[in-house]
Amino acid sequence: MSKKILPLVLGAAMGVAATTAAGATTLEDVKAKGFIQCGVSQGLPGFSNPDAQGNWTGLDVDLCRAMAAAVFGDASAVKFTPLSAKERFTALQSGEVDVLSRNTTWTMSRDTQLGLNFAGVNYYDGQGFMVRKDLGVTSALELSGASVCTNTGTTTELNVADFFRANNMPYEIVAFEKADEVVGAYDAGRCDVYTTDASGLYAQRLKLTNPGDHIVLSEIISKEPLGPVVRQGDDEWFNVAKWTLNAMINAEELGVTSANVDEMKSSDNPSVKRLLGTEGAFGEAIGLSNDWAYNIVKNVGNYEESFNANVGPDTPLGISRGVNALWNKGGFMYAPPVR
Repeated sequence: MSKKILPLVLGAAMGVAATTAAGATTLEDVKAKGFIQCGVSQGLPGFSNPDAQGNWTGLDVDLCRAMAAAVFGDASAVKFTPLSAKERFTALQSGEVDVLSRNTTWTMSRDTQLGLNFAGVNYYDGQGFMVRKDLGVTSALELSGASVCTNTGTTTELNVADFFRANNMPYEIVAFEKADEVVGAYDAGRCDVYTTDASGLYAQRLKLTNPGDHIVLSEIISKEPLGPVVRQGDDEWFNVAKWTLNAMINAEELGVTSANVDEMKSSDNPSVKRLLGTEGAFGEAIGLSNDWAYNIVKNVGNYEESFNANVGPDTPLGISRGVNALWNKGGFMYAPPVR
């Protein structure tokens, strides 16, 4: 980040923190207005995508609905603000949104220079490449001289530069601010390759004129841990976001689902009792009612339910759990315990 940009960004973040400290906390503001304002993508199937009636669904959307369920006991107490990759951080810094849940990669610079906190990882991803089948390419190492479509304001541009430079391959970048502009340009043949997170490639392929004419190459060239983001300087709201995600992961591990959560409230398992609020006062510790996690699972579901409903094998995206499986099932998903 340049020296010209850094003071401006930090100044915006510090201004929000100062305003919050002088007045109400984010949680108090949210409770006062009666809903959470959630920043999402401008339309990424499986993660955050509106239907024709403006109803939002997706893995990232479920995180926001889960936060609403935790705070209000009502998963519908949330409004969505579609944001481009370029404008997403400014919207959060300025207070336009309360939380950013928008397939956003956790990096050191974002975590330390923007006045923001990542509340965890709700999807482990990596950058990939999509090409037309008739191009005859089977490996990203065959893309020398290619024109590459992607989004501005993302880690994707940096990763592309690293990959092509490391492999001594020339390339041309064709970048747009809005995701649909990237899809349209690639679909129209303005570039040879479309690159973004692999999950995004599977999602955006559904928007192409002939999805079956395109393939996602096997190479993954980066680590892209995606997760929800809040402003620094408000630990109470940070805890709400962080423990909402942890509750969904822990619920899956403990076998608590939206279908059996009422029955599980009578469980003798101490871990289940603490999660569902029948033992201890863990909700009160983060400014919520003690049935906060019960409300999350009852109204939204556990992590597995959200994954399967939005991006899983039985959805159009058809993504397997892979590294997003629980830690005890060969994946990375691991949440600290409620205790």
